[in-house]
Amino acid sequence: MRNKCFISMAVAIIFMLLIAPLAVLAQAENTPVEKPAVPVVYTLQVEGMVTAGNSRHIERVIEQAQGKASAVVIILDTPGGLVSATLDIMKTMSASRVPVITYVNPEGAIAASAGTFILVAGHVAAMSPGTTCGAAMPVTMSTPGETTQPADQKTINFLAGHMRSIARERSKPADLAGKFVTDNLSMTANEALDAEVIDYLCPTLEELLESVEGKGVTTAAGKTIIHTSKAGIINFEMNLEEKATNSVSNPTVAMLLLMIGIFALTIAFKSPGTLVPEITGVICLLLALFGLGFFEINLAAGLFIIGGIALLIAEAFTPTFGILAVGGAVSLILGMIFFPVEPLMSRQWFSSFRIMALGVGSLGALFVTVALVGIYRAHRLRPFQGEAEFDEKTGIVVKSDPPYAQVKVQGEIWRAYAEENTLKPGDRVRILSRDGITLRVGLQSEHKDKVQE
Repeated sequence: MRNKCFISMAVAIIFMLLIAPLAVLAQAENTPVEKPAVPVVYTLQVEGMVTAGNSRHIERVIEQAQGKASAVVIILDTPGGLVSATLDIMKTMSASRVPVITYVNPEGAIAASAGTFILVAGHVAAMSPGTTCGAAMPVTMSTPGETTQPADQKTINFLAGHMRSIARERSKPADLAGKFVTDNLSMTANEALDAEVIDYLCPTLEELLESVEGKGVTTAAGKTIIHTSKAGIINFEMNLEEKATNSVSNPTVAMLLLMIGIFALTIAFKSPGTLVPEITGVICLLLALFGLGFFEINLAAGLFIIGGIALLIAEAFTPTFGILAVGGAVSLILGMIFFPVEPLMSRQWFSSFRIMALGVGSLGALFVTVALVGIYRAHRLRPFQGEAEFDEKTGIVVKSDPPYAQVKVQGEIWRAYAEENTLKPGDRVRILSRDGITLRVGLQSEHKDKVQE
């Protein structure tokens, strides 16, 4: 009997296991299928110099897009930027599970130097009519008075190889992409489309989203079909942290902050206690050091800056009629000009940076020199008040009231006494010391002069 019960239960369990999948399928067939939601596309802008702030901005938007957006569109209009920030952006794009579309827009926009790297790295690359890309040859600052020159061959070979690798990964002509770096090649939007450097030529974002509908790309999640037709567009601006990082990681801003911080602390070192130069110098210097960590710097140029500050301080302590100050100014200017080493910055940026360095270095050095010399001279002046206020001064007795007298000193009437003589009206006395409101005096001569009111 027990065996029959056991067999019956086993048959029932097997029957249920066989029937369950069929029941699930039947339920699935009878369950109404929800219509897919309207696709959403996230957009963001990279305008001006590519900085660490742009890198953090792109990373945040792509991370938020995971599972929420059909694609992320990076709208480009940049002449170049920082190498480290550009490489970070490309790493973020390569690791994205959401398709990333790079788009040079609006008409007249450019994606030069670092911008070309970002353009080619997109899963889909597009440009608007009237835009250009390329000119990605790395450059370096030459000697003052000359234009920029190509960077060393090692840097050119590295970046060219990286560009070819990106292009090959995105099924674009690798050799042609490498010429953006090696030959400083530039292309219009139509030329880039004909050479298959970009995938689409669209005047507006809406047309681009309609054009890429149904296109297959390979992301970190594998093969992905892009659905962006009639998609809702959500634009993401930089948050406060990203804006601050964007500003201080700009080499121009970082150098200005560095100079202001050094000048302020130099003045504070010579005249401590006012707090304004101390606080200003510390804040500016900390922001500058934070910004300097985002781009490559020239250590030799840093030594020039340190030497310039040392010469300015020496001028304050040992005035040499401006000889040390001129040397300090020249050293500061040379240090500022050669301080940033960023091969993907545009040639125009280097020219404007040189002008900024000349202006800020000269005016700043002049101001600090004048301030330090003024402070030095002020420290050497004798105090106008206090115990030594009347040292080596003379006065005239205007009234005698033994053992004291009233003495006129620098237009003021003071109570005075003499230890060895009795003071009489008209006596000229010399101030020996001061005790509160009483002066200790001595006769300057036995001759009596007429009292002058």
